[in-house]
Amino acid sequence: MLLIVSGASGVGKTTARLNAAPLLGPQFEPVELGCFGPVPATPTVAWRQETVERIAQHAIELDADGRHILLAGDPVPAGEALAVPSADRLDIAVCLLDLSEAEQNARLDARHDPPEMRHLHLTFAEWMRRHAVDPTHLTEAVTNDSWPRMQWDRWIGADVSDRWAVSIIDGSALSPEETGAAIAQWAHAATSGRAPVFRAGWFR
Repeated sequence: MLLIVSGASGVGKTTARLNAAPLLGPQFEPVELGCFGPVPATPTVAWRQETVERIAQHAIELDADGRHILLAGDPVPAGEALAVPSADRLDIAVCLLDLSEAEQNARLDARHDPPEMRHLHLTFAEWMRRHAVDPTHLTEAVTNDSWPRMQWDRWIGADVSDRWAVSIIDGSALSPEETGAAIAQWAHAATSGRAPVFRAGWFR
């Protein structure tokens, strides 16, 4: 299975992965996009999507041995992961790691994020929230400048609202360790059938 921790900048995806890793066990391989090749000086949407396809292919290989990938550290929305070419060959679970706007602002301030970029991060965070529950919301956020091999028709223009299921963890009041534990708990729940999963071929 491919498990994806999604979320906007500053929500703590990378830290959550690092804290979750010891709690997951050897059947999980925690990764980020940078584990699958050099990150461009200016990462593009198309680069991100092509890299997710490579990760999906690796997840298929691990699945044969009963192992899973936890992808956390990059802003990969559910619809993006579900549209990479190989996504129809494996089960995918997605969890949105979210924060209140006040907490996201505080964390971005703490890491000296450029003020002129702030509105972009906050707007993307709001889009992520909407996308987690409504796949029809502003789909151009992921389709503009996309990788040509993406299979958007799996969910764009299709009636999949009854099958669209993304888990959500609000980390606003959680410590980094607690957030990592929550992510590990979600991952175990997804792989044991106790949390929402997009099963292979779910869109058919």
